[in-house]
Amino acid sequence: MELRRIKINMSETAILMAAGMGTRMRPITEKIPKPLVKVHGKPMIETVIDGLRDRSVQQFIVVTGYLGNQLGYLEEKYANLKVVENKDYQTINNISSIKAVADELINTEDDVFICEADLYVSDSSIFNAQLDHSCYYGRMVKGHSDDWVFEQDGSGRITRVGKVGDDCFNMVGVAWFKKGDARVLGELIKARYGTEGFEDLFWDDVVNENLDKLNLEVYEVLEGQLVEIDTVEELKSIDPAYR
Repeated sequence: MELRRIKINMSETAILMAAGMGTRMRPITEKIPKPLVKVHGKPMIETVIDGLRDRSVQQFIVVTGYLGNQLGYLEEKYANLKVVENKDYQTINNISSIKAVADELINTEDDVFICEADLYVSDSSIFNAQLDHSCYYGRMVKGHSDDWVFEQDGSGRITRVGKVGDDCFNMVGVAWFKKGDARVLGELIKARYGTEGFEDLFWDDVVNENLDKLNLEVYEVLEGQLVEIDTVEELKSIDPAYR
């Protein structure tokens, strides 16, 4: 897949979601938040930040929760980065992390990345693409998948965001919204928050409920370019130092 270099004058913000407890990676995450787990000597969140900085993303917002005080050093290490606390992370699903920055989305003048912070980016060229349409990054998986997937119509527009699918793109933890769509997303999250069943929602569920208002496509990434590491065994398979 050939990538085009981005325009230098693009204005972008990145929201990094780093509030989760990372329970499937215990005991490592009993003492540090999952985004700070090192892979090949580097915290996973820094592989995401550095990849986006290579793209010249201007502003970073890190949404913290579990052991969030340990992520405070990022404000000193990186220019134009601020930490926002998600106070609801223990009782409400990750819709609460986007709710914590909903006003930032509503008032944004930038296009916006929304990224999981516990990704290991091994190939930062995935952030070099010229994006001109709001999208989720996705990896094609042939056969059955129980993971989060995207269904699309004949034009490539996403028609479903949810779990379980066959021969379709799988979610990899990165999305990109043009500023108009980012503003709409912020409004939708605020409107859904506090309504019936919201406590169990992922923010992607809100996207799925409003695909008539959010015109999204899939931007394809390849196997191994970025990896979400969920368990200690997966970590061992990627970084021999943990064996």
